[in-house]
Order: sequence, then C-alpha cells, then structure tokens
Amino acid sequence: MDMATARRVREKLGNVPGRCAVALVAAGLLLTLVGCQGDGGADRADDGQAVIVAPGRPGEKSRTLTPEQAAKAKPDDSPNAADHAYVQRMIEHHRQALTMSALAPQRAAADGVKRLADRITAAQKPEIGAMQKWLARHPAPSAGSGGHGQGHDQGAMPGMATEQQLKELTETKGADFDRLFLKLMTAHHEGALTMAGEALAGGNNVAVEEMANEVVATQSAEIHRMRAMG
Repeated sequence: MDMATARRVREKLGNVPGRCAVALVAAGLLLTLVGCQGDGGADRADDGQAVIVAPGRPGEKSRTLTPEQAAKAKPDDSPNAADHAYVQRMIEHHRQALTMSALAPQRAAADGVKRLADRITAAQKPEIGAMQKWLARHPAPSAGSGGHGQGHDQGAMPGMATEQQLKELTETKGADFDRLFLKLMTAHHEGALTMAGEALAGGNNVAVEEMANEVVATQSAEIHRMRAMG
C-alpha cells in the first residue's frame, strides 16, 4: 500500500466509532467496515447497509462498494483438477517417506541420518493431516460425474521408491542403510518438488499453493543437507 493510500486509510479509521469491526481484505486491498453503528452513519450507504472502501491506485480516488460488489471483485480460487490431483497424490507420497523414515532409528548407523529421518517425520506427518482436512472440505468429483475421480497411480508419481527398493532398504543396516536411505530419500524429495511445481503452475486454490510452497521450501533444504551427508 502506498503512502497516499495509507494516509487515506488512517483518515478513514479516525472517523469510525470504536465499536466498529474493521478488517483489511487482502484481495483487492479492501478496507471493510461492517456492523458499524456510528452516530452520523458516515460509513453506511443511504439505505443503511455497511459500505466498503476500496483504496484506488496511486493518483486515483477510492471507490465505495456494496458487500455484494466486493464479493464479486474477490478472485475465484475454487480448486481445480490440478489442485485435487496434487493433494491426493502428495498424501501417498508423504506416507512412503514416513515408512522409509520409520526404519532409521533401528537401522541407521549415522546420528545425522537418524536426525534427518526425525525431521522428515515431524514435517510430513502434520502436512498429511492438513491435506486430508483440505480434501474433506473440497472433495474431488467422482468419476461418474465427469471428474477425474479419486484414483491415482502411485507408480506414476515421481520419486517414489519401488517395492524392491523398499524391501532392500528394510533388509539393510548400518552404513549401507545410510547410503541407500539418502539415495532413495533424495530422489523422493526431488519427485515432491516436481509435483509441487506442477501444482503451482496448474492449480488455482490459494491453500494448495501455500502447501506446495511449503513442500518446496522444506524439501529443497533437506535435499541440500542429504547431498552434503552423502
């Protein structure tokens, strides 16, 4: 927000009674004045409805909107097929990382590998929970309704370890386990970055974008750490 706009907002707030609920709406930088019961009614339309002041661009005047107009001006972030595919697939992707990490306490030789596995578990377990809650709020269309449905091919997900690789990891101990774990988990993380990039490029939902960005930040750092350890 530029200085002129900030000054207009401060001036506006100076005229609002203390009991008014004031909220800044990020999309569109809308200053919303709702439920106000001011003495002079300065912040209400002629019909008594609350009004919304949308600060203009530099050099432009502010606009007064009705709540209905403000709702229409808010960007539509309805989940699309890319959002649903990412969340569904990433849950399974994370679950495999948890399975691999659970082997480290008893099989890893290096304390650094054990600590890495602990960090992966601590990060990805809550992320699975967040993605499951998102799916509960935004269920994907069923296959019969013309959507893509709930099915997804784990084998097609980048970075996923094969059954044979998991079997080998389960049967390995000590330094051999450390080397194989770092190799498989690095590839696993790189696959997660690929999936997150696809979601950021093709998705539409803000919450999914935030989850994908978190995966990129966390797993990029862990990739660098694993490469240094290997």
